[in-house]
Amino acid sequence: MSVTEPTVGIYTLGCKVNQYESEAIAEELMRAGICVRPPSEACDAYIINTCTVTAESDRKARQFIRRAISKNPSAVVVVTGCLAQTAAESLLAIDGVDAVIGNHRKLGAAEEVLRRLSACTPLPPSIEVADISVSPFEPMCISSFGRTRAYIKIEDGCESRCTYCIIPNARGPIRSKPQKEVIDEVRTLTENGCREVVLTGIETASYGKDLVGTDLGSLLCEIDRIPGIGRVRLGSLDPSLIRPAFVERIATLSSLAPHFHLSLQSGSSRVLAAMKRKYNADMAMQAIALLRAHIPSVQFTTDIIVGFPGETEEDFEDTLRFVREAKFLNAHIFPYSKRKGTPAATMQGQIPEEEKKRRLHVLTDEVARIRHDLLQAEVRDKPTVDVLFETQENGFAFGHTANFLEVAVSTDRSLHANILTVRLTHTDGTRCFGEIANETSQERSSSI
Repeated sequence: MSVTEPTVGIYTLGCKVNQYESEAIAEELMRAGICVRPPSEACDAYIINTCTVTAESDRKARQFIRRAISKNPSAVVVVTGCLAQTAAESLLAIDGVDAVIGNHRKLGAAEEVLRRLSACTPLPPSIEVADISVSPFEPMCISSFGRTRAYIKIEDGCESRCTYCIIPNARGPIRSKPQKEVIDEVRTLTENGCREVVLTGIETASYGKDLVGTDLGSLLCEIDRIPGIGRVRLGSLDPSLIRPAFVERIATLSSLAPHFHLSLQSGSSRVLAAMKRKYNADMAMQAIALLRAHIPSVQFTTDIIVGFPGETEEDFEDTLRFVREAKFLNAHIFPYSKRKGTPAATMQGQIPEEEKKRRLHVLTDEVARIRHDLLQAEVRDKPTVDVLFETQENGFAFGHTANFLEVAVSTDRSLHANILTVRLTHTDGTRCFGEIANETSQERSSSI
């Protein structure tokens, strides 16, 4: 342990929910006088917040654990997250791991680090994993944010039981954060200078199903009333949420960003049925059309799995047609990955890896072509846009519009956390480029 202030590095893998939980763990450590450092540094302790959505996620989690141990073999190493929940024994078997904490009490990772750093003699390895199916929502919150935007976990768990997904085993049933606690957290972040909050969950669309008198629409309406609120963005949504009553309610909100990430998974109704999703391709397309009708500037991104067991060439062509019609700004495309214990892992018609890769490349190329055309249309039709600037690199400031177009501006001055009007000039097919048109209307100190 360091002679001075102890240091902890936190590795975070996976989704926005994990990123939020790592921020909450970091704040807990800092309140206790621990210095949270980049995990690439040699630290006195490491927390690895794992993901288990795919086999590749499992591999990366173990790689990050071993990387932490190699940085400082005498460091305290605590593993938490989804892989910790589902494979605790195998993780504790890694030489150098001190403790494994499940998803029921992730702030316990901070407590475990504090306990072990303050111990006079090394403590024996330990596992703390509870039955996630009966675990309540863990109270946690953040008051600061490491980036321009802040993720806020409003919901945990999923009850959909899609045939390919192991996450319900790792996250448990739907549990929602009480509305007042979400409002208070958003208000605090806004008062502390946050320009954009992202409401996220394992199944964000299910927010409020376990509460009385609220749902996602009600929550968004209440957040919209917070004085000084900036942009509000939503995490991944199940298309079945997008119905007329919900869309009509949110379309008038001034804070809601006109960008939706839809967890589509496939454009084939036959494959969606095999996945046990809650919608078919027609329903998903109707949801997109409904949002476009009420929010003209809206853009969409999505997730798609290629090579699901039994996916025929015709099914794949259905997905290609869907993507072309939907005109997604971007898509996270994954080859299907077997997860032991899920129905899809033993289904007939497993697709060869080479064919999965081929379909991935075909779909990736199609999405890139669509993105290029969308960005060209933005430059042509919307010459000025408001951009929230986030990063600076190689003489450019980078940020995003409310509808999630990435924009770059040539400048040597830090524009971090400023919302500025930009005149678009051109696109390279990946992002738009432009020039600052107005530096006064919404500019804030870059020291926030």
